[in-house]
This record gives sequence, C-alpha cells and structure tokens, in this order.
Amino acid sequence: MNEFSLIAFDMDGTLTESATPIEPETITLLESLLRHKKIAIASGATLNQFEQQLLKHFSCDTSYFKNLYLLPTNGSALYEYDNGWRSLYCIDFTEDEAREIMNAFDQALVKSGYETPATTYGPIIEHRCSQVTFAGLGVHAPCEEKAKWDPDHTKRERIVKNLSELLPELSVTIGGTTSIDVTKKGINKAYGLRRLLKHLDHSKDQLLYIGDTLFPGGNDAPALTLGTKCVPVTTVSDTRALIRQILNEVPAERL
Repeated sequence: MNEFSLIAFDMDGTLTESATPIEPETITLLESLLRHKKIAIASGATLNQFEQQLLKHFSCDTSYFKNLYLLPTNGSALYEYDNGWRSLYCIDFTEDEAREIMNAFDQALVKSGYETPATTYGPIIEHRCSQVTFAGLGVHAPCEEKAKWDPDHTKRERIVKNLSELLPELSVTIGGTTSIDVTKKGINKAYGLRRLLKHLDHSKDQLLYIGDTLFPGGNDAPALTLGTKCVPVTTVSDTRALIRQILNEVPAERL
C-alpha cells in the first residue's frame, strides 16, 4: 500500500455510517494518515454535510488540512484548504435544470411503483446546487430505517432505469443507502479525481480509491474507469482495517 501517495475515500458507508458523524476511532486513523499521505474524500454529500459528519470532528492542527481534498456532490465540486476551504471548481445546475430533473423524478417514481412512506424524514428530493438527490425515506432518515428500505438496490435500480430514459443527457447513479444522485453527464467521482490528479501533478498509479458502491451503477463505480487501484469495502470496520494496513507499511523513519 505504501506506493500510493493519494488515498481517496467515499464517505457514507465507507468512512461513516450513512449521514452519521464519523466515529472517534476512524477520525484518529485519518489524522494519522494525513501526516503521511494526501487524502481525498468523494461523496454525494454537500459541503455542509462534510462539515457536520467529518470536518468538525478533527482535533489535529488545521495545518494537516493541506493534505486533505474534498469532492462533494460526487465530484461536481472540488475544495482544498488554504486558511479555509477554497473552491477549485463547482459545476452547478441552473434552477430550470434542477426543476426539469425533479419533474423527471416525479414521473420515474410513479412508473417504478414507488410510494411515499407513511413516515418520512426531511425532503425526498433535494437540489444540492451541482446535484439533485433522491432519498427513499427522506434525507434525514435514521440509519436503521435506511438499512431496511432497499438493501439489495432493486428498488433504486428500477427507478434509475426509468429516470435514465427520461434524462439520457445526465448521469444517474445509486449512492448511499437509500439515495439516487443526478449530476451533469460525465460529472462524477472519476471526473473529480482526474481534476485532482492534474491539480496535484500526480499519476493515476499514485491513487488508491476505497468505497462501498463500486458495483455497476454505484456512485463509486466511475472510479474504476480511472485505471487506478480500487478496493471495495462493505463496512466502516473494513475501511479502518485498510487504513491500519497503510499506516503499518509507512517506513519507520517517516513515523
């Protein structure tokens, strides 16, 4: 693992439970990794969600953030730290474009047999500036409820198929535990990571990607097209084990 100088992670289901603050054990490992490697975190979440789930839980000096890069909304934006988080790019939808996507969701949900649950937790469809996201139970649903809603992805695969037919010019992927993300065509985690590799003057061989939705149609799957090393995980514990493995292979003189 030591040949990789840039380690990229998905967030929900990889570094954290879905829409849940990162656990102390995981943040401690990330802080150790930041001392030796550059880290990118790519997620369907917004920058505000990054702050709530991840950033505010760091206890290390912010000087280490020079090695941390954020790719919210599936790589449709990129941020680096320079006395605060600075946007390198952001590819937003217009309000008209977002409205068209939401209308397409309405049609695709009906065609797919989706019924709004009796109890929902926040909005079902949310415009996140550079992404429109559907969450089957609402964006703030508890993890235990999310886990039961679509564990084998069949509900969302049906919706994605119908939605893709209505929005052939856009990218439609499964993300998180109950979500579907829509971004502009070709704007995905692979796009964001390519932009980051160019910004850092790194080659694809220097990048390791770790995520829980590397299956076809998952929002981590575009990372496979980079030709870089990708490692699938199924739990946050798997991710912690990988970070420990990377840290164990750091040469002693660098520790």
